[in-house]
Amino acid sequence: MVDSTSSRRAAAPRGSIGLRGRIALGAASATAWASRKAGRGQGSMIGGLVALKIDPALMTRLGRGRRTVVITGTNGKSTTTRMTAAALGTLGEVATQADGANMDAGIVAALTARRAAPLAALEVDELHVPHVSDAVNPEVVVLLNLSRDQLDRVGEINMIERKLRAGLARHPETIVVANCDDVLVTSAAFDAPNVVWVAAGAGWVSDSVSCPRTGEPIVWDGPRWRSTAPLADGREFARPEPSWWLDDENLYGPDGLVLPMSLALPGRANRGNAAQAVAAAVAMGARAEDAVAAVSTVGEVAGRYGTVQYGPHTVRMLLAKNPAGWQEALSMIDPDADGLVIAVNGQVPDGEDLSWLWDVRFEHFENTRVVASGERATDLGVRLTYAAAEHEVVADPLRAIESCPPGRVEVLANYTAFRDLGRALARETAKEAPGA
Repeated sequence: MVDSTSSRRAAAPRGSIGLRGRIALGAASATAWASRKAGRGQGSMIGGLVALKIDPALMTRLGRGRRTVVITGTNGKSTTTRMTAAALGTLGEVATQADGANMDAGIVAALTARRAAPLAALEVDELHVPHVSDAVNPEVVVLLNLSRDQLDRVGEINMIERKLRAGLARHPETIVVANCDDVLVTSAAFDAPNVVWVAAGAGWVSDSVSCPRTGEPIVWDGPRWRSTAPLADGREFARPEPSWWLDDENLYGPDGLVLPMSLALPGRANRGNAAQAVAAAVAMGARAEDAVAAVSTVGEVAGRYGTVQYGPHTVRMLLAKNPAGWQEALSMIDPDADGLVIAVNGQVPDGEDLSWLWDVRFEHFENTRVVASGERATDLGVRLTYAAAEHEVVADPLRAIESCPPGRVEVLANYTAFRDLGRALARETAKEAPGA
């Protein structure tokens, strides 16, 4: 473990991106403009794709000379990135994604948007972390959690752990801020020479029943865990002692630090995200007190947790994309809400195999009436039936909201259902606006 304030590297001066880089950025700007004119969105993603086609080394050129934090994990990436950017903002201007675009094109777009920013907080898809780290040489990597996700895209979770471990091994100077409550994250960071361990919590442990290195069982004693067999080199594989930890009121850090931490975002998982964001910012030189104050101001994140007034309904939107994320999001649902809509699609970005629905404890709503919605509303309805959750099926999410009694409606949706409903609500509320 390292002193998180003593391993900061001086940033090299940002230089020219070269002729090819300038041509790539010019083409990206023109493509983004055309996308906006055609009403196809802001164009940052397509602009990034075009730029990388022209200059495959553009990410390296744009990342050169910045002090960068890379944030990854199965769940909480966008929220933690937003929190990290807020905390780093106490040190200077920060380049970051506003929309959660966490693959190469989105990262290039974020770095392009703020070329002069000396700092960067980059959300990165787990599969992309190794080569993105090779390109931007991060000062800090934040590892949040690892659990099963879209098997048709991401693959088996232990494979992801091994790739992350190998990627970190190529950057021994990088500080790794790792969640010691997550067995797979601990394994990925276990050999790194510069680790700041954070007890950020692990509400989902179904993917950590065995040691990812030996296959032997993991046993738990309260929050502590250990493998029943040593590693091949004789070391014990067990939960490391954290430098940062938290409870329902305070964040605790090195040297007896105790800071009250009250967040705008709900849920225990977001407190863990905030703890890791603060630890990362402190590793970059921020004052802990300033970092906590900054993360506490983060509210809506790319539409998540936000509320929209739709007719007589006040709609709160929550996003979940995999069993661990669904379980956490379900715990945030207000049982006193006037309606609950759960919307599920099965498009490629969601993962077309929805068998994971059977891993989610929908029995949580045995006393709450639910509206099953989305393209795969019928599949969800079958799962709710087996969970003995009273429900009705209304495939169109807007109509599903309208079917609820007037008042507060909680909406829990997976990726494309969340995206499409957000756009539909924006169109409808624009129609209702005065002068529309």
